[in-house]
Amino acid sequence: MMTRSAPAALLAEAGAPARPRTAGWRDYVALLKPKVVRLVVFTGACGLFAAPGHVHPVLALTAILCIAVAAGAAGAMNMVFEADIDALMKRTRARPIPAGRVDPKSALEFAGVLAFGSVFVMGLATNVLAAGLLAVSIAFYVGVYTLWLKRRTPQNIVIGGAAGAFPPLIGWAAAAGSVDALPVLLFAIVFLWTPPHFWALALFVRPDYAAAGVPMMPVVAGEQRTRDLIWWYSLALAAAAVAPWAMGLTGAIYGVTAVALSLAFLVLALRVWRNNAVVAAGMKAEKQLFLYSIAYLFALFAAVAADGVIR
Repeated sequence: MMTRSAPAALLAEAGAPARPRTAGWRDYVALLKPKVVRLVVFTGACGLFAAPGHVHPVLALTAILCIAVAAGAAGAMNMVFEADIDALMKRTRARPIPAGRVDPKSALEFAGVLAFGSVFVMGLATNVLAAGLLAVSIAFYVGVYTLWLKRRTPQNIVIGGAAGAFPPLIGWAAAAGSVDALPVLLFAIVFLWTPPHFWALALFVRPDYAAAGVPMMPVVAGEQRTRDLIWWYSLALAAAAVAPWAMGLTGAIYGVTAVALSLAFLVLALRVWRNNAVVAAGMKAEKQLFLYSIAYLFALFAAVAADGVIR
């Protein structure tokens, strides 16, 4: 298991290859993990639209942009401190830092400016609470998940998942200036969604994590234990997803959507648990669950936003 996590050591080794060319703008965009940011931004925007009251469109757009920039900054910092790991895994070795297109120091400076700027602008455009939550989310993802948990424990995704659960809280706080029961439940939904989502991925890229020495659950506890945990977390997720409707915090639009989507999630999680289902085109159950989980969260939060706007 890799335990080295000191920033100085990582910066010294992360960009081992000499840069073959000057970094282009596409390399800096890639540092921001745009595919991951899309989901973060969407859940944050849905939290904002579901909040009571009215926010000026310009301020709403500014808040969403701040969430996007902050998420990208955190992703870039993650790439700096995990460049040595990325270099060992097939799916990440072409990223800008391990491939030698961007040096770690430049990437860290770039991310730091974006992180500070996003929090500062959020505070000016909305309120201190939203800016504070945004700052905490960045610190949690970089400090707690990346530097502390990722290399040390198979619970990295469970605890670290809180970082990705902040955007609905941030969006709500930006609009309402407070945090109520519904955004807390939305936080819980993303928090409980993260383990089955990432463990499903870890099941079919297990060799990559093993080669890099990352203690993901399938590497440390074995595949069957991981499948068991995916099932139990999926049950908890389904309960959390339905809770806003059961508690009268949302209407029927969200409720029916949450029930239907969660039932489908449970069916796929059950297939993963049993490890006996291969679907069309040879796609294993865990890969199907991983892909569905992304659509699940998009659709669930779209229903939250739609319900909030209509109500």
